[in-house]
Amino acid sequence: MPQPSAQRGRPPRISRAEIVETARRIVDAEGVDRLTMRRLAKEIGSTPMALYHHVRDKEQLLVLLLDDYAARMARAPELPADPRERIVVTAAAIRETLAACPWIAEVLTADDLLGRSALWFVEQILDGLEECGLSPERAVHAYRAIWYYTAGEIIVRAAAARRRAGDDRPTYRERVFADLDPAELPRLAEVADRWEALTAQDTYLDGLRALVDGLAGAP
Repeated sequence: MPQPSAQRGRPPRISRAEIVETARRIVDAEGVDRLTMRRLAKEIGSTPMALYHHVRDKEQLLVLLLDDYAARMARAPELPADPRERIVVTAAAIRETLAACPWIAEVLTADDLLGRSALWFVEQILDGLEECGLSPERAVHAYRAIWYYTAGEIIVRAAAARRRAGDDRPTYRERVFADLDPAELPRLAEVADRWEALTAQDTYLDGLRALVDGLAGAP
């Protein structure tokens, strides 16, 4: 007597938590571009239609992922009393978390997607800026500058690392810098052979403090 097919019957029950966890594994291993509803359904052992009962579309799925990552970000138990230093500590915490998963910075730069759990960090930066004397409107503009600086630093470094991974050939910049004319570009020619080492140095905090002082007014 033939055995019943394993495909018959109702599909296994799935939860939103399982969907988010599986999506996170895909993104961490292969990048956000490889995350599709079809791929996700296959990994879970379900169908895309079943996923849509829990998640409206990929955009909502990304929002859920962002919220999941933001919830994992450790909040400092005691932020510094000095508002400038509080801004620096909070922005540095954002950078530390996102540097491990730069795809989040790339998604967030669209300004359309935002995890609610991350709003605590935004609140601390705005609070520090207003305590420095900025109006709410100027604080928003200053926060945007801090975020662009932070996200840009993450994205540029991640792109450079991807470019370098498994490829020892000189980059286009290295080939150009090797042939600079000191008479035409004396400043660049002076540091050309050290450019890679200099730009690889982690100067994020120095730049962040200078940016905060400039936006909030030097103490």
